[in-house]
Amino acid sequence: MNRLSRSEQLFQQAQRYLPGGVDSPVRAFKAVGGTPLFIKVGQGSRLYDEDGNEFIDYVCSWGPLILGHSPPRVVRATRKAVERGSSFGAPTELETTLARMVCEAVPSIEMVRFVSSGTEAAMSAIRLARAFTGRNKVVKFAGGYHGHSDGLLAKAGSGMATLSIPSSPGVPASLTSDTLVAAYNNLEEVEKLFTSFTPEIAAIIVEPIAGNMGVVPPRPGFLERLRSLTRESGALLIFDEVITGFRVAYGGAQELYNISPDLTCLGKIIGGGLPIGAYGGRKDIMEMVAPSGKVYQAGTLAGNPVAMTAGIETISVLREPRIYEKLEGKSSLLERGIIEAAGAAGVNIQLSRVGSMFTIFFTGGAVRDYGTAARADTELYAKFFHRMLSQGIYLPPSQFETSFVSSAHTDGDIQATVDAAGKSFTTLRALSRD
Repeated sequence: MNRLSRSEQLFQQAQRYLPGGVDSPVRAFKAVGGTPLFIKVGQGSRLYDEDGNEFIDYVCSWGPLILGHSPPRVVRATRKAVERGSSFGAPTELETTLARMVCEAVPSIEMVRFVSSGTEAAMSAIRLARAFTGRNKVVKFAGGYHGHSDGLLAKAGSGMATLSIPSSPGVPASLTSDTLVAAYNNLEEVEKLFTSFTPEIAAIIVEPIAGNMGVVPPRPGFLERLRSLTRESGALLIFDEVITGFRVAYGGAQELYNISPDLTCLGKIIGGGLPIGAYGGRKDIMEMVAPSGKVYQAGTLAGNPVAMTAGIETISVLREPRIYEKLEGKSSLLERGIIEAAGAAGVNIQLSRVGSMFTIFFTGGAVRDYGTAARADTELYAKFFHRMLSQGIYLPPSQFETSFVSSAHTDGDIQATVDAAGKSFTTLRALSRD
């Protein structure tokens, strides 16, 4: 078992000054129980906590660390950038360099605006879509997370909803009244919304591969129909690729599925592990953003030279030959090993994976949307999480989050993870028989 005395002490101290002792809810381990790890060092595929425990990390800071922790090239460049100045509140050449790299990698993006978070990117993209179309309503999907701005914190009372209810106190119903919610992968519900509200719908915003209900890939034809519906109606299609951008392919999910949205939200990887977000798309739309146009959005730390540098170095590495091929190889090896281990132990799981993103759902049925994901056994996942943690494997502390493989993970890491999963599944099966 891992020693956690120092983490327990730090968590008690943190709860005096931080709500719940954390700065983001999932870190508190509420979904799995126990004490959250307080991390001291990240290196390659490993995390080291304040108690000196070592873990193979599949959280990867929730996705940005596609190269692993502290990749030397990124660290060297970022250190030099900090020495030159961390923020100027003025333009730098670095912004143009990273913008050009993003536009070259993602053909649907002709112009891009950098911000400081994925939440800010999605919020700004929707404001822009409303201004461009002159319409107010936005279609999103149940279980899809696009940041914590008020208008997007909506849930549906059923898959097909015309009146959305805020899913957080402090969000007036009036601020979500223009948010329409459908079930992910359910075209019938989307088409009903368009039948009722076409003249009012400004945009559809969608994770092209759902990553905030666990990994749920789009069904064949789903994204294609969203594209045709928006074109036919005059609405815009917004891909939230904060997670999938540069993760599932160099050009993101839109490259993988050959779909061109009107606007794209990015984050995570484009900052190389530092705080960043971006939204971009067609030039005629983006030129409406101030100061070119009248759609206001600004940010003091947007485009800061440290994040720009980390992003430039990270994307430069991702342009190297065969990096995505190698990631796919490692990820598929891990997938096969875990599925075989669960089968051998007689434990029902669904492992959902696209590229280097994956989720282990403890359910016997197919996962295709939030409703089917929610049927997973969260108590069983919590037990599995802690058994893996005790063997030095750090998975997301929630059934409904995504795990990530990085280029720093070795074949040895993969085998150690599969071995730990096999032992954990066997223990879970034995417990279920008692």
